[in-house]
Amino acid sequence: MEKVLVIGCAKSGYWVSKLLNKKGYDVSITDLRPLQEKKELEDLGIKVYDGGHPCELKNKDWAFVVKNPGIPYSNVFVQYFVQNDIPIYTEIEIALRYPIAYDVAAVTGTNGKTTVTTLLYEILKENTIAYPCGNIGTALSEVVYGHENESANIALEISAFQLLGAPTFHPEVAVITNLTPDHLDYFDSLQDYYDAKNLIYKNMEGDNDWFLRNIDDETIMKNIKDIKCRVVDYSLEKPADLMLDGDNVTLFGEILFNRKDLKIIGRHNLQNAMVAAAMAYKLDAKKESIRKVISTFEGVEHRIEFVDEIDGVSYYNDSKGTNVDSTITALKAFEKPVILLAGGHDKHTGFEELKEYTDKIKKLITFGETKEELAKLKEDSIICETMDEALNVAHDLAVKDDVVLLSPACSSYDQFKNFEERGVIFKQLVRKFNK
Repeated sequence: MEKVLVIGCAKSGYWVSKLLNKKGYDVSITDLRPLQEKKELEDLGIKVYDGGHPCELKNKDWAFVVKNPGIPYSNVFVQYFVQNDIPIYTEIEIALRYPIAYDVAAVTGTNGKTTVTTLLYEILKENTIAYPCGNIGTALSEVVYGHENESANIALEISAFQLLGAPTFHPEVAVITNLTPDHLDYFDSLQDYYDAKNLIYKNMEGDNDWFLRNIDDETIMKNIKDIKCRVVDYSLEKPADLMLDGDNVTLFGEILFNRKDLKIIGRHNLQNAMVAAAMAYKLDAKKESIRKVISTFEGVEHRIEFVDEIDGVSYYNDSKGTNVDSTITALKAFEKPVILLAGGHDKHTGFEELKEYTDKIKKLITFGETKEELAKLKEDSIICETMDEALNVAHDLAVKDDVVLLSPACSSYDQFKNFEERGVIFKQLVRKFNK
């Protein structure tokens, strides 16, 4: 019986350990945290090492290691396995070994991934068995654990971290939505980050596989190379395979939907909808299903999400805006004056690009670890310690027709567990103003 070590017991680690156990591997799992799931996993025969990574796990007996994608390869414990040439995979690589009839539509990029993946899933489930997986919240191993013998379409949001440990990953259709600087707290260089994203199409080949290429994104056009499958170009600005023709979104000249039917705001969301529709079409979604979902889809939680209107002031939660480009995208979505709440954990990508958009910011209120650096963008910025304090200041300053926008341009790890927690707390705080 081959021995496997799983490092990290978040959702992906928990489910991949159960899947590998089910498939007859001798599984050990380790985590720095004390694990609530310990007894359940041990009852299945899985060895659990929680509260740290004991030295006894540093041995060469492992057939392979499955690493939580968020743990960098530079981690001291992980480095042992790197240096001893023990294969290190991510959960998605393992999960896709087992189903025999899954068609995968894979979405990566710096921004827009969750919106595309969610909309894609909503379209796919109209006509087939479909699951939203990966970075969107559900581990692919969980789906495979319970449904490996089904024929299913998988809408998969996949990060650069996950792609690094998935050497045989082969989707039927894939996209890199855009590329902007991000995650320099994880990668050694920006080029390493871009190269990791490009792994999404590494194993795709022939006309039956489609890679959707965003020809409006200069960084994508400079970085993509050696694509062996069918390339489907898309653009909001130029003639392309997937394009805007008047008010119609067309694919190879065939109308997929009318832009006027799209509810979510912003040109970036029109582009997201184009991509989701084309990917669904590739997996045999009916045009009627595409149009139905496009006309009813109200967006993704924490992504330019309308929260409430109080005394004529609109409050929006863009907690998923964890980098500069996503915050710029959010600012572009509004014509009204914006009071921007920004700040959080420093990913060392810099904030210089935001300077070009300060004319769209009526007042900048900063908080968290990056509050001082962000405040330099605008002379009259207000510096706060916490998001709660920043929101109270914004509420006092806002007048009718203003927009109060939480779009931090930073990750959440200085004051919150994740961007979801940050967004949920923001919404709770906003709604208290209405009581």
